[in-house]
Amino acid sequence: MILAIHPDLLAEIHAYGQDAYPEEGAGLLLGRAGDANRRVEAILPLANSREPGARASRYLITARDMLAAEQEAARRGLDILGVFHSHPDHPDRPSDYDRQWALPWFSYIITRVDGGRAVSSRSWRLADDRTQFHPEKLNLSA
Repeated sequence: MILAIHPDLLAEIHAYGQDAYPEEGAGLLLGRAGDANRRVEAILPLANSREPGARASRYLITARDMLAAEQEAARRGLDILGVFHSHPDHPDRPSDYDRQWALPWFSYIITRVDGGRAVSSRSWRLADDRTQFHPEKLNLSA
């Protein structure tokens, strides 16, 4: 499984995570899906709708946000490929909470933001049986 993304889009994801710090920032990945490979063609940053006291370690994308994102993706002729979010001062790997709320067909780019600076990003896919995430190769392409 490979997720292709232009370096400029990944830089936008990093900037969004830095701007959200010390809270988690999140949004959606829009693009085109193939059998094993996917290509991110746009990102859709969203407000973290989690209650203020929980935003440092949780994000919430509402049903209204998802509906608007589906409409925007359709308008652009794209699909929702997954979610990006930041982990403030925490590794760029999924938490158990992330696993509980994830969908197996989505890609999840998680960006580690230490002290307000994005330091790394990794992509993950949830196994069909929902027991664990598997790393997904990030291909930085033009």
